[in-house]
Amino acid sequence: MKKAYLILADGTVFEGNSIGASGRVIGETVFTTGMTGYLETLTDPSYFGQIVTQTFPLIGNYGVISEDYESKKSWVRGYIVRELCEKPSNFRCEGELDAFLKAQNIIGICGIDTRKLTKILREAGVMNGMIVSGDEAEKMSKLISSDSAKAVIKDESVLKEIRAYTIENAVASVQQKQEGESLPPASHSVAPTPLSPKGQSPLKSPNGGVTGVSPVEGVGGNSGAIVAEGETSPHVALFDFGAKANIKRELEKRGCNVTLVPYNTTAEEIIRLAPDGVMLSNGPGDPAENVIIIEEIRKLCEWNKAILGQEKKDGAQKPIPIFGICLGHQMLALARGAKTSKLKYGHRGGNQPVKDLESGRVFISSQNHGYAVENDTLPPFAKLRFINTNDGTCEGIEYTDIPAFSVQFHPEACGGPHDTNYLFDLFLKMMNA
Repeated sequence: MKKAYLILADGTVFEGNSIGASGRVIGETVFTTGMTGYLETLTDPSYFGQIVTQTFPLIGNYGVISEDYESKKSWVRGYIVRELCEKPSNFRCEGELDAFLKAQNIIGICGIDTRKLTKILREAGVMNGMIVSGDEAEKMSKLISSDSAKAVIKDESVLKEIRAYTIENAVASVQQKQEGESLPPASHSVAPTPLSPKGQSPLKSPNGGVTGVSPVEGVGGNSGAIVAEGETSPHVALFDFGAKANIKRELEKRGCNVTLVPYNTTAEEIIRLAPDGVMLSNGPGDPAENVIIIEEIRKLCEWNKAILGQEKKDGAQKPIPIFGICLGHQMLALARGAKTSKLKYGHRGGNQPVKDLESGRVFISSQNHGYAVENDTLPPFAKLRFINTNDGTCEGIEYTDIPAFSVQFHPEACGGPHDTNYLFDLFLKMMNA
């Protein structure tokens, strides 16, 4: 195998072997603790701009299975594994992972101490890195000093280049719909609606919140609930901020008709579409950079408040329940007045424990994010519902003034634990309420 190097922004150098494509790439170096699901990781748009380290030592043992992709292509900048399996064995296997990486033009490295790398990222925090392989590795070897136990890069210009990298325009870069594609017609005719309409009053629950099913009820497990007899199939507008395919699958499994709408869809367009619910998807990058998207989410929330603040009339419009996941959770919180900040090394993997503050129950969740909503910035009408038991960060919010809730983790986890899959059932009940 050809030689390859991983160079971190602090000057640390790892020497290993080249996998995937050859060349040179810079990205934000992160680690994920998932024992399975490497295909879902590689095709998750949330990893846009990042060089992903798999902490599990053997990757590729069940090969490539296109049915497990979360999107049509891989979005990672680079890929790091301890050992790449060259002879996968699985009845669903369609090919080898190395061939997939080459076809996707993903530059990778194997044969390095991923435990050491993970410890560095945990102590120092997420940092930029560069992978070089092939001819680029030969050139770079002349700039690397290995006189001591720690190999370092001697050329300051290389480190300057690595440190200068930033993830930009992330959400727009991972769109799976073609730009300029118009929204499909609404399932039933609704006239263009102003953002301060007359409508119906909220139906209060016993605790003073909006009637619906609170995302505190239910139990874990993959229920796969379907629409009850006599009920119509709910129409869900799924905002594509980098949506994982399994979000759509989980909604459709429950009998929902799903319309994937582009990230730049306006609140007015959503209201004209007249969905029964809105799903705010996962996605990559800093949530606070999406100023225009956040403003449209804010308008949609204000429209919901206006609908609920009017007297109930025959034929009046209904509020549109909102469910946010990951980036969608963060942008909904920003739209409602909260703040977000970057975590030291993020939460990535299928073993993240989250606690329901009301029931006291702890769930194991799948996560992939580098930012979090700041707990002490939540407005009065936003109730902190879930926290991460490792560091106490916000993992879920329940809004009491409109039918909306959101979670930082992934209830659609694939692969991963299904403990919180019931949240899709609660969203379905909220739409049918």
